[in-house]
Amino acid sequence: MKIRTLALNLGLLAAAASPAAFAGTSRDHDSILAMQGEYIVDFAFDETVLLQPGYERHPAMRSGGNETVIVVQDTPTKIVLQHILVDGKSGHVTKHWRQDWTFEAPTRFEFSGDQTWQVRAIPAELTRGAWTQCVYEVSDAPRYCGTGKWTYDNDVPTWTSDTSWRPLPRREYTRRSDYNAISAVNRHTLTPSGWTHEQFNTKVLRKPDGTHVELAREFGFNDYQKTTDVDFKPAYMYWTATKEYWAKVRARWERYLGQPPGVRLKTKVDGMAMIIPLFEQAGSLEEGRKVRDAQIDAVFDKWVERAPTEASAQR
Repeated sequence: MKIRTLALNLGLLAAAASPAAFAGTSRDHDSILAMQGEYIVDFAFDETVLLQPGYERHPAMRSGGNETVIVVQDTPTKIVLQHILVDGKSGHVTKHWRQDWTFEAPTRFEFSGDQTWQVRAIPAELTRGAWTQCVYEVSDAPRYCGTGKWTYDNDVPTWTSDTSWRPLPRREYTRRSDYNAISAVNRHTLTPSGWTHEQFNTKVLRKPDGTHVELAREFGFNDYQKTTDVDFKPAYMYWTATKEYWAKVRARWERYLGQPPGVRLKTKVDGMAMIIPLFEQAGSLEEGRKVRDAQIDAVFDKWVERAPTEASAQR
């Protein structure tokens, strides 16, 4: 009986791991992978609906850059894409944000406030047949996750997330103190000339007593247009020199984000206390110098700790 049970279990595992088992995800997988490439990017953010008396609409924000999206990991159920900016004139390189995609992810991290991200189970009905996208800061610190299914109505590949929390974006936290979180829905769409990222944001003041005050809604539109007019060689040279280093950094973050309760940062909101030393270490590698694992550990030991359990945080 034990032998038959073992054989049955092994057979089920083999079937689950077979390519046929992933057939239903292959189109989604290819859609996510299609976001790799070289782009000119425009970023636009506009406050739309004002929700509080006396609240005045803040100026629209516009920016842009040259960005290449590099595949870091590619399996049938997990794709990691790293964004790297390049200045067209100077060739200066900036490691930018990262997006990880996981099919039917069992857990994800969620921003809970005060530089804290809790790792929580995703409801089965939400993650079934869906992809969870998690977005990370330039230091690979967490930002936000969202879960949703890809759709192909009228042959237009589109992924739309559920509503989830995220901290203030970098464009805001240096100039705003009237709100402390964003409730967001994100949508990615493949287009003939590249892809787009739409953000449906609500700016929220979350109070210590658990109440929320919604200040305004905002629409964000990031437009990735394919280009052959920009020299991205500096970005690829940077990534070749530093990718193993950043893999070690990601592994250290995963110690906190791979399981409950999650992570809490002891840095200020701008995160520069970690960004600067990590970027300096990567720069040392570019210059041919070595970076010891203990140097990476020292940054994490100083600025990162496990999140409090949700039960203790509510006491």
